[in-house]
Amino acid sequence: MKAAFLTATGAPEAIQYGDVPDPQIDGDQVLIRTHTMSVNPIDTYVRSGVVAMDLPWPYFPGCDAAGVVEAIGANVKRFAVGDRVWTTNQGLLGRQGTFAEKIAVDEKWVFGLPDAVSFEDAAACALVGITAHLGLFREAQLQPGETVLVIGGSGGVGSMVVQMAAASGARVIATAGSDEKAEKVRGFGAEEVILYKTQSIAEQVRQFSERGVNVVWETRREPDFATAVDVMAERGRMVLMAGRDAQPPFPVGPFYVKECSLHGFVMFKATPFEMRAAAEELSRMMATGKVKANIGASFTLAEAAQAHALQESATLGQSDRLCGKIIVTSNPES
Repeated sequence: MKAAFLTATGAPEAIQYGDVPDPQIDGDQVLIRTHTMSVNPIDTYVRSGVVAMDLPWPYFPGCDAAGVVEAIGANVKRFAVGDRVWTTNQGLLGRQGTFAEKIAVDEKWVFGLPDAVSFEDAAACALVGITAHLGLFREAQLQPGETVLVIGGSGGVGSMVVQMAAASGARVIATAGSDEKAEKVRGFGAEEVILYKTQSIAEQVRQFSERGVNVVWETRREPDFATAVDVMAERGRMVLMAGRDAQPPFPVGPFYVKECSLHGFVMFKATPFEMRAAAEELSRMMATGKVKANIGASFTLAEAAQAHALQESATLGQSDRLCGKIIVTSNPES
């Protein structure tokens, strides 16, 4: 089969494309013929070695994929050959990644894909959708009628947070870097959009919500705790899922006087039970149109290195070239 793979960590150009042996499944695994994969910032960190993990060699990058079951192990109960499925949380903690025409995945990380949802949408929504669901409902325990501020509402995770929060009955305020991105964010369900390059986030939030916001979702690599605490309502919650090396100052006094709470989490540490509960709800939301994919660019599997370069330019270089998720398509007919 064809795959995009690494024989050592490095720059995007370290990704090779070529023939590799087909994977062999064990009793608990599902063999998936992939149709679509996606690229996440964590993929670039693992590929480059910035985030050190035990990796199988050759290593296929990628956490997400959607495709069709081609074979099942003897112990697999939930799936049959021919089922449409999607997966996430691969390529991490010693697991093989998804950038190949066929992948062997433990059943606990595989989820059914409704007929109404395309492979492209499922792959694009996978990791970011699970992240949004865990952060909003497991961590922040968002309730209908509350107000959410999403910093970075047009990005991969941010667009999922906006849509899920709006679908749950929350009022959503989000930031965007341009008029074009602001229009997209409004389409995701944000009632108000702040153009952060020319407008003060704190001042605009006060105009939109005098009592402040109940949840602040931060997507930037350098969190702004001063602004977050300033705009949070009493007992506000702040969610962090980025900024691995960040060490910004923190306004302790205003934070505890307001009885606020801070929730840091990484999606790939969720238990299989937590992951499956969030995944099944995400599948329902995609099937009913409550959540839609935010696809910003598409590449073929042979172009995996270019896909990684684009993701890296957006994540580390703060480039405006990307608005949404990068998807990568294989050749399911080969």
